[in-house]
Amino acid sequence: MAIQSSELILNPDGSVYHLNLLPEHIANDIIFVGDQNRVEKITQFFDSIEFSTQKREFKTQTGLFKGKRITVMSTGIGPDNIDIVINELDALVNIDLETRIPKEELTSLNIIRIGTSGSLQADIPVDSFVMSKFGLGLDNMLRSYRIEDVTNTAIEEAFSAHTGWDFRKGKPYVVPCSEKLEMVIESDQMHKGITATAGGFYGPQGRVLRLEIQDSELNNKMDNFNFDGNRITNLEMETAAIYGLSALLGHNALSLNAIIANRASGTFSADPYKAVDELIAYTLDKLAKN
Repeated sequence: MAIQSSELILNPDGSVYHLNLLPEHIANDIIFVGDQNRVEKITQFFDSIEFSTQKREFKTQTGLFKGKRITVMSTGIGPDNIDIVINELDALVNIDLETRIPKEELTSLNIIRIGTSGSLQADIPVDSFVMSKFGLGLDNMLRSYRIEDVTNTAIEEAFSAHTGWDFRKGKPYVVPCSEKLEMVIESDQMHKGITATAGGFYGPQGRVLRLEIQDSELNNKMDNFNFDGNRITNLEMETAAIYGLSALLGHNALSLNAIIANRASGTFSADPYKAVDELIAYTLDKLAKN
């Protein structure tokens, strides 16, 4: 059955509504960044760029790096934007946009997020790299979908009990990374653990300006959480949503972060751009070899 035009919205040129992309514009290997200005920090290393476009905060460039076709895309901030980006990327490869009918043979994209984050652990210093073995969603976006088949209930329950989670805020969810991409990017340089994804930057991440927050001890509780050796390494706003939607739709996803701040020690990187550039170079090199 064809998907109605109110559900899959297309632009007059046939491109998907928010991303402004046609199927031929994207590669199977896609790098996500949050900041639109970071797209060209990655594609400046490409041998050539075949396509470039931008609509709102969603900037996309596709080109060749050492013979490997790669797309780099900015998602903006937060789980709500991830809902837009991954659903529209999936539509590009798995729905016939002319007939609006899902394809019988589905395509799996490889999605790697390169971001910046603050560490919650004193022994994960600034300028280090974190690979997210799990995404822990503190937002409610993913629970609009039927997610039971892709989540880790044991970690969810242990985290909720450990923090005394207030379920009026919704139930946390946990989704693992792609084992396939973990093997591609594997390195002794990477710290591994659980990346917590918040639905906002201030109160949801424990920052207090003028508003009192619901649980002022939540960050301390998160610092001390450990499940079978997996600690919460860092806190940001996209990873769990990327992992959840990718798993539901059959795509591979992995999140990498350059640590530019350590909230446990109160330190900030003297040169955060250098750490990000090193993570970009490392990731591109690994992708080009696979």
